Amino acid sequence: MPDTARPQKGAAIEARGLSKHFGDVRAVDGIDLDVPRGMIFGILGPNGAGKTTLLRMLATLLPPDAGSARVLGYDLAKSPHDVRASIAMTGQFASLDEDLTGRENLILLARLWGFRGQSAKKRADDLLIAFDLADASAKQVKDYSGGMRRRLDIAASLVVTPGVLFLDEPTTGLDPMARKSVWRMIRSLADAGVTILLTTQYLEEADQLAARIAVIDHGKKIAEGTSRELKTATGSGFLHLTLVDATRIAEAERLLEETTGSKAQRSSEGSALSLMVDTPQNANRAIAALIDANIELADFSMGAPSLDEVFFALTGHITESQPSPGEA
Repeated sequence: MPDTARPQKGAAIEARGLSKHFGDVRAVDGIDLDVPRGMIFGILGPNGAGKTTLLRMLATLLPPDAGSARVLGYDLAKSPHDVRASIAMTGQFASLDEDLTGRENLILLARLWGFRGQSAKKRADDLLIAFDLADASAKQVKDYSGGMRRRLDIAASLVVTPGVLFLDEPTTGLDPMARKSVWRMIRSLADAGVTILLTTQYLEEADQLAARIAVIDHGKKIAEGTSRELKTATGSGFLHLTLVDATRIAEAERLLEETTGSKAQRSSEGSALSLMVDTPQNANRAIAALIDANIELADFSMGAPSLDEVFFALTGHITESQPSPGEA
């Protein structure tokens, strides 16, 4: 296998005050990061939060306007070639030749990386087996399913095993089964010692994969910690309520907020509400207010916040917004 740059000692990724502006828009606004080696580190935020811009800077694809960063000990500004030789990046959309087969794509990339003759074919075949694509190796990529294309795209970024792998929303658009297949693959890469910086707008994905999570919104890092730490810091508990009559959701939301002083979050289905409560007495008062208004409940419970509720508590909105300039 061709030689790559020798990784240096220290954290896999260190960033201080990293910033990028597009006109008047602060896509990334003074972000600090410390990512230990061998960790899956999640960057969680809605579309337009600055996730892709942050990754593109760390991968030397965009120059920062301010701040500094080191990847595997190499300075982005002083040693960009060493950084590039030590990393791999998979973007939100597959960068494959659709008219070639999966195997032909990987052989081509292996040869571009310096593999010769049979070694290029062996590397391609090893990757196809590792990513459960051997049976589809002779198919043109245009005939692959979304999950297969995503696995092949990530396999293509691993022709030469990197020290750091940047994954930008790797499961966007995949069905639940394909998403879980990609999750298993990401975990196996981390188990093999690859440091993974993963951006996602899927709260469950960050919860399932990442040992640590940085939450960013409007270009700023607003929180960081393990999933449990973020949930603990948000509040002592959340009240979850499901209404019998979904048409009264707005009335119930208003009553709950007036009674508790907390902002209520609606479910995507529109019949459930959740809100932070600091004591069981506040939860009782909230339920009593709904009963007094003859708003019937199908179900209610108290529990720890989900990561979804953590994000809502931190930002005041759910993970859906319009992309900012520079954000794919």
